[in-house]
Parts: sequence; structure tokens; C-alpha cells
Amino acid sequence: MTARAHRLRSIGALTSRIVAALFGGYGLAALCSVAALALPISKPQAVLTGQLASFAVCTAVVIWAFAARSALAVWIGLALVAAVLAPLAWSAS
Repeated sequence: MTARAHRLRSIGALTSRIVAALFGGYGLAALCSVAALALPISKPQAVLTGQLASFAVCTAVVIWAFAARSALAVWIGLALVAAVLAPLAWSAS
């Protein structure tokens, strides 16, 4: 592998992690905040819980996006968590 190809490959992996951290973190935080409405608590309390949890979720996704072994593992993890949260968010709306 040439030096140029190696550089392009590493930049692509880094770009993928950055996109996963930004958009994946935002997406999971939004799903988490809406899914909190499915909790068996009052609606105002659920909204507050969802808002507070969304900050923790977004931060955790950003940290995890750069701590994972590969960018593919990050995207698979994001898809799995989104698949779990999506039905909860759908039932709450």
C-alpha cells in the first residue's frame, strides 16, 4: 500500500467517526428524549428526564465513536441502539 492510499484510508475512517459522533449522537439523543415519554411517569417528568438523558447519551456516543476499535463497529452499534429506541419513541408519540 502506498503512503497516499494509507493516508486516504485513515482520513476516511476518521471522517466516518466524526460523522457518526455528530449525527449519530444527535440522532440517538433525540430518540432517547422521545422514548422517555414511554416511561410510566407523568408527562412533564418524562420530558425533563428525556432532556437530561439526551445530554448524557450524546456525550457517550461522541466518546464511544472515538474509543471503538473500528468505524464499522461504531455504525453497527448506533444502528442497534437506534433499532431498540425507535419502537419506544414511536409508541410514545
